[in-house]
Amino acid sequence: MSEPRAQTRSLWSRIRPQSIRGRVTLWAVVVIAVVLTLLSLASFILFREVMLVQLRDQADEEARHVVEHITTERYESSIPTNEPILRIQIVDRDTYEVLASSDALRGMPALTTKRPSADDFHLVTVDCGEAAGDEPTDCYQVVGYAIDDSAYGDVIVLVATQTPQVLAHHTLEMVLAGMSVALLAGTAVTAWYGVGRALRPVDRISDEIDRISVSGLHRRVPVPKNDDEIAHLARTANETLGRLEEAVARQRRFVSDASHELRNPIAGMITKLEVELSDPDPDLRARERLLAGLLSDTERLENIVQDLLEMARLDTGVVMNRERVDLTALVEEEFRERRGHAQLLIHGSDPVYVQVNRLRLARVLTNLVANAERHAESRIDIIVGHTHGSAVVEVHDDGSGIPEKDRERIFERFARLPESRERDPGGSGLGLPISREIVHSYNGTLVAGHSDLLGGALFTLRLPEDPEPNT
Repeated sequence: MSEPRAQTRSLWSRIRPQSIRGRVTLWAVVVIAVVLTLLSLASFILFREVMLVQLRDQADEEARHVVEHITTERYESSIPTNEPILRIQIVDRDTYEVLASSDALRGMPALTTKRPSADDFHLVTVDCGEAAGDEPTDCYQVVGYAIDDSAYGDVIVLVATQTPQVLAHHTLEMVLAGMSVALLAGTAVTAWYGVGRALRPVDRISDEIDRISVSGLHRRVPVPKNDDEIAHLARTANETLGRLEEAVARQRRFVSDASHELRNPIAGMITKLEVELSDPDPDLRARERLLAGLLSDTERLENIVQDLLEMARLDTGVVMNRERVDLTALVEEEFRERRGHAQLLIHGSDPVYVQVNRLRLARVLTNLVANAERHAESRIDIIVGHTHGSAVVEVHDDGSGIPEKDRERIFERFARLPESRERDPGGSGLGLPISREIVHSYNGTLVAGHSDLLGGALFTLRLPEDPEPNT
C-alpha cells in the first residue's frame, strides 16, 4: 500500500513545476478547470431542461388546439401547422392507424405506439428512430391526448417536437468545451505573466543579493513601491544587511583593536629581551627588574587574552548554566572583606533573587567595583534592591565622574578615556563592554550616569527578578 503511494509522490515530484511561477499557474489552471467543469455541466443541464420544457409546452398547447377542433369537425386536408411544431398526427386508439396528419408526416406511421394511461389520457414520451422518416439518431418529444367521441371517433392526438440541433448534434457541449478551453488558456497565460510580473521585484532582490559581498555590505536591495509582502521582504533583507554590516564592522574594529592591544606588550617584551641579550655584561639587579617587567607584561597579556576569550564566547552565544542567585548575598560575599584605598559600603539586606550564571554575574560586579576603585577618591557605595519586577544594583563613587557624551562610548570595545589610561595603563578596555554583554544575555541593562549620592560616576545594573516560587 505504501509503495504505490510512494510511487505516486515520486511521479508528482517529477512533473510538478519547480518554480513558484509554474506552481501558481498550475494551481490556477486546476482550480479554474474544476470550476468550469461544474459550471459547464450545470449550464448544460439547465439549458437543456429549459429548452425541452419550452418545446413541450408548445406541443401541449398545439395538441389542445387540435383536440378542440376535432371534437366537432374533421380536417378537410392535412392538419395545419406553425413553426416550430410541424409534426401532428391523429391515430386510431385501438389500431394506431393514422387518420390525419400534418404535411411533414404524410404517409408516415404513427409517431409512437405508446398509449396514454386510462386515468390521465395524457402522454409525454421521447421516441427516436425512423418513425418520422428521419435519421435514426433524431429524437422527438411526443405529447399525446386520448379523445373519445371525436369527429374521427376514439382517437389519440400526437404532437412531436424535434430535439433542437444544438442538443441533438452536441453543439452545446462543443461550445461549452471550446469556451472552457479558451478560458483555461487565458487563465494560464494571465497567471503566468501576472505571477511573473509580481515576482519581478524578487528577481531584482535576488540579483542584488548575489552582487553583495563582504566588501560591499553597504549595498541594499531595492524596495518595491507597493506596501506588500515583497516590499516587507526587501525591508527585512535591508535591515538584516544593516545588522550584518554593523556586525562585520564591529568585528573588524575588534580584530584591529585586539591586535593593537596585543602588539604593544609583545613589542615591549621583545625590546626588553633584545636589550638584555645585547648587554655583554648584564647586571643582576637590572635583570631582576627586567624579569619583573616581563611578568607584568605577561599578566597584562593574560588578562587581555582572557577578556578576548570571554568576548568571543559572548559573541557566539555560548550558554552557561543558570541558577537562582541571591544578589544581595553575592555582593556581600564578593566585597564585604574587600580592602582598598576607598571605603566600600554595602546597602541592602533583603534577599533579591535572579536567574543567572553565578560566575559571570560575579565578574560583572567585580568589573564595576574595580572601575569605581580606579576613579574613586575615598568612597564607594553599593546599593542592592528591587523595583517593578527588576533586581537593581547601583555602584556609586566620589570620583570625577563620566562626561555625559562618553557614557555610552565607555561600553565600546577597547574604548578608554584619557583618565582611565592614566590611572590604569595596563587595562584592556574590555571590562565594561564584557559586563554589558553579559547583562544583555540575561535580558538586563547596564548604564552609566551621574551619582547624586556621591557626586561621581553611577553604574546601574538591572536584571529580571526571579520571584519566590510560592508567588
